[in-house]
Amino acid sequence: MKTRITELFRIKYPILLSGMSWISLPKLVAAVSNAGGLGMFAVGPMSPEETRETIQEIRKLTKKPFGANATLIYPDAAQSVAVLLEEKIPIINFSLGKGDWIVKAAHEYGGKVLATVVMHKHAKRAEDYGCDGLIVTGHEAAAHGGDVTSLVLIPSIVDSVKIPVIAAGGFCDGRGLISALALGAEGIAMGTRFINTQESPLHGNYKQLSMKKEVYDTLYSTRFDGLPCRLMKTEESERIIKKGPSIRKALLNSTKIAKMLNIPYFKLLLGVLFSGRENAKKLIYMSSAFDTIQNAIEKGDTEKGVLLVGQVVGRINSIPKVSEVIKTIMKEARDAQKRLLNISA
Repeated sequence: MKTRITELFRIKYPILLSGMSWISLPKLVAAVSNAGGLGMFAVGPMSPEETRETIQEIRKLTKKPFGANATLIYPDAAQSVAVLLEEKIPIINFSLGKGDWIVKAAHEYGGKVLATVVMHKHAKRAEDYGCDGLIVTGHEAAAHGGDVTSLVLIPSIVDSVKIPVIAAGGFCDGRGLISALALGAEGIAMGTRFINTQESPLHGNYKQLSMKKEVYDTLYSTRFDGLPCRLMKTEESERIIKKGPSIRKALLNSTKIAKMLNIPYFKLLLGVLFSGRENAKKLIYMSSAFDTIQNAIEKGDTEKGVLLVGQVVGRINSIPKVSEVIKTIMKEARDAQKRLLNISA
């Protein structure tokens, strides 16, 4: 299947792995790329040294194209992005910040840049400063989807830009892929579907719990990490959203974050304070949410952990290999195409 995205990234199928902190790690990234899609690792809270080590590990596992996602709101994100540019990562995806400087530097070595957006204003701005494509994230998505659903948001943004669009939020199968293409997108990005695969580092407790959830079993709130965020509905996530962020917990977690990023604590603190009132508030929320996400992903703690998932979690009932996921999606897509061709006008 050829689209503008497969041609641009030189991949076989128009399927991307979403960059998810603590999830989109080398084994999963390489598995997606080796199966014909585009693996995307998440720089997230990695230090520059960890970012470089991750790149080297991925390159040992695959010779296929892969990308990296950088969340620019994180403290010291620029240092990790500098590593991506030094290593000449083929595709860089950024979110929650202005990436014009990334576009300029990546284009100098022939790299491609994607901006993740949830609204027209940001889509147009990204196109204006030279992004090669957009990941448009609808309301259904895990973590930070927008206020508008994919069915409405994707064609609306497709009609307003000339660069290719990748649809995210609510996609897990071949019917979804064909739907995205019908809406004008050139491919799909999936997170929740890929977290429930054999190559995913997600703890088995949450893989099993995910398969018990229905499409109604998510929560969407700004009271978890400071941004509109979708997470799995559990007693703990309901408690956190009802109570709101803990300043004490945020301060305790900030020392862990400074250590993880390998930067002095006071440098981190000053960076947060001087980032502006609204941005500082968001970062405090994120710090408060830090260990609950790790509790879920790494420890499998179903009582104190919180997992970010999309509404599509209710449609996932297996834990296959990544290669099987992509193979099945492409078969379903071909079946859907045939069905549409047989429908009388």
